[in-house]
Amino acid sequence: MSQNTCVAGVGMIPFTKPGTSASYIDMGAHAVRLALQDAGLDYRLVQQAYVGYVYGDSTSGQSALYEVGLSGIPVVNVNNNCSTGSTALWLARQAVASGATECALALGFEQMQPGALGNMFNDRPSVMGKCWEVTHQLCADAEEVPMALKMFGGAGREHMQKYGTGLETFAAIRAKASRHAANNPLALFRNVVSTEQVLNDKVVWPGVMTRLMACPPTCGAAAAIICSEAFAKRHGLDRSVVILAQALTTDAAVAYEPQSMIQAVGFDMTQRAAKAVYEAAGVDPREIPVVELHDCFAHNELLTYESLGLCAVGDAAQFVQDADNTYGGRVVTNPSGGLLSKGHPLGATGLAQCFELTQQLRGTADKRQVEGAQLALQHNLGLGGACVVTLYGRA
Repeated sequence: MSQNTCVAGVGMIPFTKPGTSASYIDMGAHAVRLALQDAGLDYRLVQQAYVGYVYGDSTSGQSALYEVGLSGIPVVNVNNNCSTGSTALWLARQAVASGATECALALGFEQMQPGALGNMFNDRPSVMGKCWEVTHQLCADAEEVPMALKMFGGAGREHMQKYGTGLETFAAIRAKASRHAANNPLALFRNVVSTEQVLNDKVVWPGVMTRLMACPPTCGAAAAIICSEAFAKRHGLDRSVVILAQALTTDAAVAYEPQSMIQAVGFDMTQRAAKAVYEAAGVDPREIPVVELHDCFAHNELLTYESLGLCAVGDAAQFVQDADNTYGGRVVTNPSGGLLSKGHPLGATGLAQCFELTQQLRGTADKRQVEGAQLALQHNLGLGGACVVTLYGRA
């Protein structure tokens, strides 16, 4: 990777509830236009595109981009479960950093259905087979709980059993997300809730999770223009935000043996990706003031504090209690409100995180602004599995 890469433009549309959105073609095209407008770039100068989505037919990426322009560029469609958007970003950044292209577009969108996530093809083996085997073994007492909730709830329960973490800690994480989202006009849920309200919400797994601790399925789209510094300079584009390092990891053997729900939901993937990024950039996680991480459940946010090295393993409950995860603490986590408040349109999530952190490093995040931020970290996780960690810096 010889060339530094700039995030020259970003675009994101407000996320909405399933059944209320435009088509994913329209949402994707809208997000691209916003990113191009933000960059001040003509679409005809984009040389490659990587388009992420999970629930869509083949070449849906082309369908969305054809609404922007019929430019004839290579379009690669990407599906990596919940880390799809960041995988598209990873591919775009690789293409630019390697010198294969000077300007690439990363786009993610999703038009989702209401309710819990599930298989779309029940006539063939599940891609989640290995993770499900562990989950069925370790969470056999939660047979009626939806699978995604069971996996991440089971990991949270394991943390509770190993380290004495209380249910109120997960509730406090959800309450923190709501306070952050109150300042984000693009978040779906902007109403502030207290820790007590989260604890008293509908119980979906007794002693483990209430409904507010889970992110909702939503529809939406986000996009980013990635280019070389030379291209940005030549075309007068913003060069203030750069990608310093990035890593994509998949599961290793430790994810499934010995059996552990914490490992099964991606703890090791995140640790390895974060370590690779910190080493490549020469950065200590304690230097990073703002993080957008994959809080599909409050439980996973807590686990990710530890796997990213924001605190020591076993210390996440104290990290939350000390308010080190918000403004005035050590690192502001999910200033956007995260998946818990924005919602989680799978293909768009990673690029929505990129949108937020680009605003933070530009100093244009308004009431969400983390003052003086020079570094920003992104974590996007997909079971099955793939994890992308990205470190941004201000040039």
